[in-house]
Amino acid sequence: MARPQRIKRWLVAAAKLRRSALLFAAGLVIVIVGLSLSYQLLLVPAFQSVAFGVGRLLSAMVGEAQLPLAKHIASGALLLLGAYMMIYGARAGLHQLLRAAIPTWDGKLNSFLRQRMLASGPNVVVIGGGTGLSTVLRGLKHRTSRITAIVTVSDDGGSSGRLASEKGMLPPGDIRNCLVALADAEKAMTDLFQHRFEKASGSLSGHSTGNLLIAAMVDLTGDFDHAIQEISKVLAIRGRVIPATLDRVRLRAEMEDGTEICGETRIVASRLRVRKIYLDPPDAAPVPDALEAISDADIVVLGPGSVYTSVIPPLLVPGIPEAIAESNAIKVYVCNVMTQPGESDQFTASEHVHAIEANVGKRVCDYVLVNKARPSQYLLNRYAEVGQEFVEPDSDRIRAMGIRAVAANLISESDVVRHDPMRLADSIMRLLN
Repeated sequence: MARPQRIKRWLVAAAKLRRSALLFAAGLVIVIVGLSLSYQLLLVPAFQSVAFGVGRLLSAMVGEAQLPLAKHIASGALLLLGAYMMIYGARAGLHQLLRAAIPTWDGKLNSFLRQRMLASGPNVVVIGGGTGLSTVLRGLKHRTSRITAIVTVSDDGGSSGRLASEKGMLPPGDIRNCLVALADAEKAMTDLFQHRFEKASGSLSGHSTGNLLIAAMVDLTGDFDHAIQEISKVLAIRGRVIPATLDRVRLRAEMEDGTEICGETRIVASRLRVRKIYLDPPDAAPVPDALEAISDADIVVLGPGSVYTSVIPPLLVPGIPEAIAESNAIKVYVCNVMTQPGESDQFTASEHVHAIEANVGKRVCDYVLVNKARPSQYLLNRYAEVGQEFVEPDSDRIRAMGIRAVAANLISESDVVRHDPMRLADSIMRLLN
């Protein structure tokens, strides 16, 4: 589908380019006529003055004064008109070439220069899921457009779980959030994708418009991966979004009391501490583009997000942790700011790192980015009411594990405590230096 669209776009651009070229050529002819007239009226007498002396120049100037004033006006007008047509034609032609080459360009020079700057930024791969992944993507898209989001596809709750069950497709929720986070489209379009139908909406109750549109695109293209690519064009995203695997998978957890729970929603709701997390089936195939992106990356970012249900699951796909370990990229894990009930109760930053290494079985990070800014006591009290605590940045224990800890103020406080997208992106970019 992409090639016919590109050919059509270039053909339209070629037709407009011909008009611009004709305008430029007409302007050039007019300039030549104006120059010719100027040459006869002014330059010839001046050249003759060099050969025949000052007397000849004075004679020429006296004779020239007798020529009609209209010829001088016509000469100047022709030069101005021709120059204007040439500049306008050249400018219009350049704009058509740029529009054909860069479909997302809005026609403004500053926008074009910014797109070129972002296109020359570092190659960043971000792995995870949930709201944490979309948060870091919102910040990174202002630093580079060479972004690849590798997203977990084990969600089995809400709208995503219903669509996955009823249509046999991958859950689209985390994919949708990443697409919207990277979108360069109008706000109305992103708001449409994030709109969720109310409970009183019948069969649409609880569904997100974006999830339904992705499901519709899957029907049209017959393939989840192609559906994401087409939606990416609609939203004009900066970068690309790739599922960790195209196989249907679910999470299976061994809890601290020895019981086993299947399904992400049930694991989160159990409130028991997770001892070990597994992917079912364990031999899910990784998406080749994901492995290639990791291999070519300048920096690989893990998280932030729920350590057992967002960060670890894509790392359980065979081939992905091996690709990270073999990559020459900088590898950084962004630790959570607050703990999550039933999943990381009373976890410090080092315990988050230990959970990743114990479940993945490989070292997948060189750095751990931890938040050192403590939220207000008012917010800490509010979070304590729902069983959440501040994640202590025990950097010394992380260093004792042989991993570099980087502490920074990463939070944005409003009525919730979350990572600030811009501060997080700046801290990640500094690691590249």
